[in-house]
Amino acid sequence: QVQLVESGGGLVQAGGSLRLSCAASGRTFSRNDMGWFRQAPGKGREFVASISWSGGRTYYADSVRGRFTISRNNAKNTVYLQMASLKPEDTAVYYCATMTLASSRRGDYWGQGTQVTVSS
Repeated sequence: QVQLVESGGGLVQAGGSLRLSCAASGRTFSRNDMGWFRQAPGKGREFVASISWSGGRTYYADSVRGRFTISRNNAKNTVYLQMASLKPEDTAVYYCATMTLASSRRGDYWGQGTQVTVSS
């Protein structure tokens, strides 16, 4: 089982950028598809982006495509979410998760989350 710890959240003005990191422990990280999800206040958790174990395939929610980039470094057991052109509606707690299949948009094991707040 993989344990996940997110970092990099914070307060940023609209139009700004942030990079989230998710550090994983466990020997199976490099064989896991990974994803980022978010939950805004009063809303359910939603898919943001995912990446296959090799990094060769990526998937994005329509709301972030072209602004966010997911990547991974298997040597460092870390997956990243580079967020640019941030909007107030991107405000949420962001979670990383292992995924059985990156295209499924469903997470299996979750981190504790990191808060991202975008001010207008």
